[in-house]
Order: sequence, then structure tokens, then C-alpha cells
Amino acid sequence: MQFDPLDLGLFAIVLIVLVGPFMVKKIEHNLEVFLFVMGVLAVTISSFYNKELLVQTLNYTEHEVGLIGWNMHLVMEAVEEPIIKGIVPAVLVAGLLFHYGKTTVQKAMNSITQVVPVKIIVFLIVSILGLLSSIITAIIASLLLVELMNCMPFDRQTKINLVIIACFSIGLGAVLTPVGEPLSTIAITKLQAEPYHAGFFFLFNQLAVYIIPGCLAMGLLAMFFTGKAKAMECKVTEEEDGGLRDVVVRAIKVYIFVMALLLLGGGMKVIIDKYILGIPPEYIYWVNMISAILDNATLTAAEISTKMSPIQIQAVLMGLLVSGGMLIPGNIPNIISAGKLGISSKEWAKLGVPLGLVLMLIYFIWVFYIPFHIEFHF
Repeated sequence: MQFDPLDLGLFAIVLIVLVGPFMVKKIEHNLEVFLFVMGVLAVTISSFYNKELLVQTLNYTEHEVGLIGWNMHLVMEAVEEPIIKGIVPAVLVAGLLFHYGKTTVQKAMNSITQVVPVKIIVFLIVSILGLLSSIITAIIASLLLVELMNCMPFDRQTKINLVIIACFSIGLGAVLTPVGEPLSTIAITKLQAEPYHAGFFFLFNQLAVYIIPGCLAMGLLAMFFTGKAKAMECKVTEEEDGGLRDVVVRAIKVYIFVMALLLLGGGMKVIIDKYILGIPPEYIYWVNMISAILDNATLTAAEISTKMSPIQIQAVLMGLLVSGGMLIPGNIPNIISAGKLGISSKEWAKLGVPLGLVLMLIYFIWVFYIPFHIEFHF
């Protein structure tokens, strides 16, 4: 493997992307624009690679070499895929439904909590939101979670515990379709070429055997954290950014976010093929615990490749999905729920870290050492 000085430039971008949001508040608050700029820089740097050398060292075909750096295929993919894969329309439509239906949901929950056992309600909320998040999007599922938790007769600590468990469920379930969350959109887009030809149900077919039991298990676990209920009614939460404007802005941000990550992933293709593909999947799985402090969609853009084996893809995604629930920055549901309910990083980590470590160990044993894998064919 021949080191190229351009590799250093791309690694520098990776480092900036990883630490930038934590070091500079303005980057954290303008993450979409920041990632877009980094994506443009990554693609620009990769344009200077010696194409003949790539053919010799990485065995690229003429077609693959043509996809390195700026090209119309990458540009059109970045522009079109956030809409074609459905995540932006889903966020917009589900956001409108949530905006106009929030009051109805609150009234319904006030009635349901009077007649249905609280533990059953909690199980259904956590499990169903997890499974439905791949359809209604993780963003809307987490907003709905906040509204439902405000209707539940629990003290603050119990609500925090339930929200953390529910966010693990949502983070897992949202991966099943490309409309669920940016991670799944990026993964499907990057795997739609040969040999996988990933379509709408690709991730469902590959991961549902791990994801569905996980969502149900989180529902059961949540039942044990319900504590003692007390009488109360729904607490109405206000829209932070102003009603319908918030819905539209949220959809635009998701569009820019996904577009930026597609550019970033395209720019990183050479160093992925050089340095990531040779790592054993067992190591990749545990290394991806850094998803606890980094957005897992960003890591997906930097790691996933069509040259990976199925077990490598499973290791990358399961490691990112599970560890993403450990700390607040790990995924979108955590950020939304913690922000709206005022959960501190310390409060989240108290349950999120140990629960995440246990789940990481369970899934590690299951994925790599238990010969039980059902692949669906939708």
C-alpha cells in the first residue's frame, strides 16, 4: 500500500469533522453548512489523485477511477438522493402531520392513561416508536416521544430513563428503511452500486433479524423503569422555532445534512478503500463506539463501501447504531429529546453508557459468534 500526501489532507478533514463540533460552538450550531464545506473540500482534494496510480495500487477499473473527485454522477447523487430516497419528503410530511395532530395525540393520551395499565403503555410507546421510526422518521418519532412522555404520570428521573431507552429503540428501528434517518439514507445510497444494488428494503433484509428483537427488548426493559405512577395530565410543549416554519426548516436542514454527507463519503472513497477495508469486522465494530460522541451518519459516510463484505457492513452499522444511543451527540433522537426535556449530558450518560455497553456486548456475540441470521427478501 503506497502512502500519498493527499491521504494526509483527507485524514485532516476527518479529524476536523470529528472534533470541530466539540471545539467550536458555531460549528455545532451550524453543523449542516460545516459538513457541506468539508464535503466539498474532500471531493476537491480527491480530484488531485493520480488516476493511473489508483489503477495500479487499488485495482480500480476505468469506471471507478472516473468516480474519484468531482464528477456529474457524484453531484447529481448529492442533489437528488435526499429526495429520491424519501427522507426529506418523509420529514416534511410527517412534520406537518405532527404539527396539526399534536393536540389530538395529547387528548388521546390523557384518556388512555386513565384506562390502560401504565406499564403496557410504556412498552407500546417504546417498541412501536422504534419500529415505526423507519416510516415516520427518527426525527418525528423523537418529537412524538417527547409529547407522549409529557403525558405520562412519572417523576422526572423516571421520564429521563424511559426517554433514553426509547431513543435506543428509535435509533435501532430507524435504520430499516432509507427514510428513517440520515444513516440509512447514506448507507443505501453508497451501497446501491454493484455488487449489492441496495434498494429500499436492503437494510431491512440485512438487519431486521437484529433490529426488531432489539426494539421489543427495549420496550420490555422500559417496563421495569416505570416506577410508581402519579396522577397528572399532559404538559403542552411549545414549538421552539415557530410552528410551520420549524417544520420547513427541519426538512431543509435534513436535505443539506444528507447532501453534505454524500459529498464527504464520495471524497473519502480512496482512503476507505486503502485503510478501512482491510480491518477485521470485529475491530470495526468496537472502534465504532466513537459514535457515542459523533453523529453516526457522519461515520457511515466515511466508512461504508461496496467493496465491504456483508459481515463488515453489518459490523459497521450495528456498532454505530448501538453506541449511538450512549451519549446525547450520538444520534438525532438523543439530541432532540434531551433538548426538549432538558436532560443533561451527565444524566444521559448515567443510564446510556452502561446500557449501551451491555447491548454492544450482546450484539457482538450475536453477530459474530451465534450462527443465527435470517435474511429477508423484500
